[in-house]
Amino acid sequence: MKNNETKQNKTSKKNKSSFTFIPKLTIVLVIILMTMIAFFGIYVPVQNRMEDKVKSYDLAMDLKGARVIQLTPSKGTKTTVKDQEGKEVEDGSNLTDEEITEKGYTKETLPLNEESTFSADNYQSAKKIMEKRLHYLGVSSYIINLDEPSGQITVEIPENDLTDDIGNDLVTVGKFEIVDKDTQEVLMDNSDIQEAKVMYGSSNTATSNGTSVYLEISFTRDGKKKFENVTSTYTNTTTNTTGTTENTTGEEQNETNETENNNSTENTTTENTETTKQVEMKIDGQSIMTTSFDQVVKTGKMQLTVGTASTDQVTIQKYAQNAQNIAVTLNDGKLPIHYDMNKNEYIQSDITTNQIELAAIVVAVIVAIMLIIFMVRFHKNGILASISVIGAISLFLLLIRYANVTLSLEGLFGIAIVIGLNLAFIDQLLKKIRQNEQEKEEKVVSHAITETYLSFFAIILPICIVAIAFCFISWTAMSSFGMVMFWGILTLAIYHFLVTGNLLKLSTK
Repeated sequence: MKNNETKQNKTSKKNKSSFTFIPKLTIVLVIILMTMIAFFGIYVPVQNRMEDKVKSYDLAMDLKGARVIQLTPSKGTKTTVKDQEGKEVEDGSNLTDEEITEKGYTKETLPLNEESTFSADNYQSAKKIMEKRLHYLGVSSYIINLDEPSGQITVEIPENDLTDDIGNDLVTVGKFEIVDKDTQEVLMDNSDIQEAKVMYGSSNTATSNGTSVYLEISFTRDGKKKFENVTSTYTNTTTNTTGTTENTTGEEQNETNETENNNSTENTTTENTETTKQVEMKIDGQSIMTTSFDQVVKTGKMQLTVGTASTDQVTIQKYAQNAQNIAVTLNDGKLPIHYDMNKNEYIQSDITTNQIELAAIVVAVIVAIMLIIFMVRFHKNGILASISVIGAISLFLLLIRYANVTLSLEGLFGIAIVIGLNLAFIDQLLKKIRQNEQEKEEKVVSHAITETYLSFFAIILPICIVAIAFCFISWTAMSSFGMVMFWGILTLAIYHFLVTGNLLKLSTK
């Protein structure tokens, strides 16, 4: 009987061991796969080269470098050609001096900035408008400084594909005008604009198909009335002109004085004459559209189509970027002074890639030493916990990439702290498990996890509060640290409860 019971116990233990081995192996394999992705990436062939499909880290300017743009108040001049009535001649810059004299035109050369515009108030106003434009364009971090005596503004922004466009948006004055096409009378200007924004619409007609990009300009209360009057005055009109034509047929009198027979008929004709008065929309004196209106617009909103309808995402994005560039210059008012871009260059970071790699190696060595200590001190539980820690770090590094966390030097310091917190948590958890070994097996890990969570998060609660507060600070250094700490602590809390706890529970069964 004892032999049978012993065999049954051995068989039962063997079945239990097989039952827990498969889930443990699955968890370990998932951790290994996640670690390989986090540290080595996923490479696929793209146009005869291997490309990593895992998102790269978003680095702040102190790690990646920055584009430095230096702007100074313009001392340049603008030449205009006017006709006999004093109206500016379109494309006058293309006329030669002989052609100007022949046509009786006059040429004027005026400074872009009057002397009165070189003032501290205008410099400060220009800086504020540029800051608003950077914010509207979604620039994650920037540094803007004003040298008040000279009016020179220096801007540092992250380097990316849109940096050149951003630089051009900063120096655009943004003077908006709706003028009469013939008389050049200004009908509306920047003061009438409330908001400009980019909109999208679907188009599915015989002539166009795909997504259309629109620039919608909303006017103020007074601007709404002005725009209604403009659309009423410059509406397409059709005039009907009615005329008559007379056809006469007769027979000439013959020599014998025969009676003359005359037959006369009248035909009525109608001509449709379309009379169109047009307006011209200008930004900084450059015409962007000449149009008239089909009907009176009372909504106070004007929609301008940018490009044509398209199904190509790259083309749509290009049109949207063009529309956004115009919207930026309209939303925050026009610059009170013209600026020239004197400097536009990329400045490398003082922190080199080798220094970052060296710091990463030092942290990796420290982590490796700690994991070896866990394995030696806690044996099987130490081995499983060490594997789980590697998975937690890997998941955390992937998460901050896809959460679009901008990493500054302070953010890297936050990563080191998060790794340290993970090691401290596992050390405390393993110690609790050892202390609870005298209790029932199925309660050892559960009790240890509960006790560790309560004591550990009670200690780091101030760190959690500070991390959340730093997330809402606009200063990149602090927000980077706060976001890294937030995602790190969140990963620690969820991952170790779901993965490490279950892995250790399976190990004790």
